[in-house]
Amino acid sequence: MTLVVVPVRYPLSKHSRRTLERAIEVAREREAELTILHVDLYQNGKKVSRIDLKEAVESTFGRIENARYVVRTGFLVEESILDEVAAEEADAVVIGTKQASRLRRLFRRFTDNPDIDGYLRRHLDCEVITVEGARAR
Repeated sequence: MTLVVVPVRYPLSKHSRRTLERAIEVAREREAELTILHVDLYQNGKKVSRIDLKEAVESTFGRIENARYVVRTGFLVEESILDEVAAEEADAVVIGTKQASRLRRLFRRFTDNPDIDGYLRRHLDCEVITVEGARAR
């Protein structure tokens, strides 16, 4: 089955809600499983549980078919997202434009290629869908 991963903030920000809305649409269109990912940063000292994440999402969107809720802990959000996408062998990742900008900066540190979609396709075999405002690119 196809897998779509969508990283979100907790509590859900306006941008996270838009990104999640698009990810839900993509998962439904593709009849895919959806992994809703939140990354707790070690340095922030906050603990978010899968139940917290699930309740926040379902209070906004209702129950989502074929959804899995994942909370990872890490030092860098971007690295944790890449790890999850790679580990789950995701077919697509839906990210907001702010996250895309952070990923570009991270890639520039390790490569001279800021093309996230191209990088992920080559290294992770994954499509990247970027959500800007209420529209996706």
